[in-house]
Amino acid sequence: MNGMFLAAFALQWVVIVAMGLLMLGLFRQVGMLHERLGPVGALTLSGGSKVGEVAPSFDLPSLTGGEVRIGGVAADGRSTLLFFVSPTCPMCKSMLPVLLSIARENADTTRLVFASDGDEPAQMKMIVQQKLADHPFVLSTDLGRTHGVGKLPYAVLLGADGTVASKGLVNNREHVESLFEAQRTGIASIQEYAARRDAQRVHTGAAK
Repeated sequence: MNGMFLAAFALQWVVIVAMGLLMLGLFRQVGMLHERLGPVGALTLSGGSKVGEVAPSFDLPSLTGGEVRIGGVAADGRSTLLFFVSPTCPMCKSMLPVLLSIARENADTTRLVFASDGDEPAQMKMIVQQKLADHPFVLSTDLGRTHGVGKLPYAVLLGADGTVASKGLVNNREHVESLFEAQRTGIASIQEYAARRDAQRVHTGAAK
């Protein structure tokens, strides 16, 4: 009996140790995956305005009333978050509550401006249905072309000094928040983050 008990006890410890090693390996793999992915941010498309450069200034009528200046030094000292939308873009519409929430949270430092082009009646209908009347809404093909907007939904964050702080495709809240993080850290995009990380690894490897 004692022999059977000792064997069972030993087997139990073997199983515990094996499970521990398995969990350790799993945690290591998760850590490596997290490092590979880095920050999941807005994907910047090539073309159009460049991050760090002063963006052209536009004076445009707003469908929600008045005129709005996009670009140049902001009189109120706030940044401008440009969000390019379309009434025919389901993802754009799903992002609107996120943008409105972020606009409220950052109202002291950032103004939200919606931008589109095309059919004005359809745009007005979206403004009413999605309750966007509290924010400027402009129609301008040139504005989208200037910032290289080829896919939607797309956002551009302009600093208070009129420079392009960050830009990219935004499909969720994390993408939008990454634009503000890029402005804060000076890393313009997920591509630049990856390039800097890889360069650092090469430098570290060469130093060894």
